[in-house]
Amino acid sequence: MKQSFLGALMLIALPSLAQKPPASDTIAFHLNGQNNMYVNAIFNQVDTLALNFDTGTTELVLINSVLKNKLKVAPKLYNVSYTLKIGKTDYQTKVYDAELTAQETDGRFGWDLFKNKVVELNYDKNILVVHYLLPKGVAKDKRYTKLAIEFYKDLLLISSSIKQDGIINKDLFLFDTGYQRTVMLDNDLLKQAAFPTAKMRAIKKVIMKGAQGNEIPVITSSLQMLQIGEYKLKNVPIQQVTTNKPLKNKNIHILGNDVLKRFNVVLDLQENMVYLKPNRLYNVEFTDFKKSGS
Repeated sequence: MKQSFLGALMLIALPSLAQKPPASDTIAFHLNGQNNMYVNAIFNQVDTLALNFDTGTTELVLINSVLKNKLKVAPKLYNVSYTLKIGKTDYQTKVYDAELTAQETDGRFGWDLFKNKVVELNYDKNILVVHYLLPKGVAKDKRYTKLAIEFYKDLLLISSSIKQDGIINKDLFLFDTGYQRTVMLDNDLLKQAAFPTAKMRAIKKVIMKGAQGNEIPVITSSLQMLQIGEYKLKNVPIQQVTTNKPLKNKNIHILGNDVLKRFNVVLDLQENMVYLKPNRLYNVEFTDFKKSGS
């Protein structure tokens, strides 16, 4: 009896060992003319929304006009979790409000919905793929440059370098698919590093608006080189922030989607690594040069 009981245990255990990992979930995304990448998702099982995937934020943020006029049932903000279906998967998230969001969208969701998963952003195919393990081909593909993810509170940071007139400065940058432009450089960090900002060619001065409608004065200048891992982008129109910074109590540079869209991205949120590989958009003209006629 003892022998047959052990045999039964082995027979029961073997199928579980042979189980395949869960299938990946593939979601089509849209990339609009303002560099906003967004997907269609179902909120609270009834409302279909266009949502920007914003790695510079967490949870779910909906703009006030959507909260007031578009939803069938108004959610309770800040403390109650709701279902957000993206692709075939239901995620649980709290809801926050904002005055503004990316053009053509109803709001945005953050990277933390995919904690302990692997997220692929493929701009060649316009798909977002949620994997449960890092695809085997990614680590073997030498075209990917691999960078460690560091965290400041709930923000994803990676190391990158800027160069102007022979001066190179390496620092941490917020990895922010929700920022529409190339790079936002923090003026205080540039001063601390004695970076030659005066030698960058000024392109224009504008007022940008934050998520709550707050005004942010920005100077756009031409940077000679931005290096991310092994890849170098030249003559990049960057933004310098002097006052009303987007992050309170933290001086930080930001990498935006006019740069990040040039790479197929794999965010390994299990091992806290990011993989970047140039795609079909790598050499397209920067948005600010298009607008300025440069």
